Amino acid sequence: MAHHLARYKTLFITLGILSVIIMTLIYSQLKVAPTLPVYQPDMVDKELVDSTMQYVKKYHTIADFSLTNQNEKTITQKDYENHIYVADFFFTTCQTICPIMTEHMVQIQKELEGDTLVKLLSHSVIPTYDTPEVLKAYAIKKGVDDSRWNLVTGSQEEIFTLARKSYLAVKDIPGTEDDLDMIHTENFMLIDKKRQIRGYYDGTDPEAIDQLLEDIEILKASYEPRKAWYQKIF
Repeated sequence: MAHHLARYKTLFITLGILSVIIMTLIYSQLKVAPTLPVYQPDMVDKELVDSTMQYVKKYHTIADFSLTNQNEKTITQKDYENHIYVADFFFTTCQTICPIMTEHMVQIQKELEGDTLVKLLSHSVIPTYDTPEVLKAYAIKKGVDDSRWNLVTGSQEEIFTLARKSYLAVKDIPGTEDDLDMIHTENFMLIDKKRQIRGYYDGTDPEAIDQLLEDIEILKASYEPRKAWYQKIF
């Protein structure tokens, strides 16, 4: 009798363990994965958004662009097609927030070394000074990986329009002689494969950079197919 009870006890324990494993796998599949917001112009500080865009509530994406990088190569949206990327605005002679922002971009580059899905894109807000030659010297000094990180220049109008109407990232300077004058901010923007803005981060704050790296992983995971729980078992 005791022998039979011991055998059933072992069976029940085995079934119990299998039940826990199966329920855990089912729960892991049903559990809602973390997601990132899709930023629209009406969600962003109005100081950073062109007046024509401030009340747009949906369908916002980064517009097509054609700029020149540190290697005098033309860079367009096609160079970032099917990629996640981090964008910012800077200028090479900035002595305040830009050096910190650039060091944090270098950190992101190092953290994601070997990652072929994520790229970086830095726009000069003083493109008349930041020629490709100037950007190249800056890139060499900072250790920029040319294959993944473009420092770009272009016409003042195109940079201004991208900053204010696409990335929603710089402040206008009203009342100046040049209507295209702008004050860049410390913002880093996370852009997805659909050219949508998925996050804003303080490029001078180490904690914000850690959050950006976490959000990049969340965004990458959203493109990975989830296997059914029974595939994991069998």
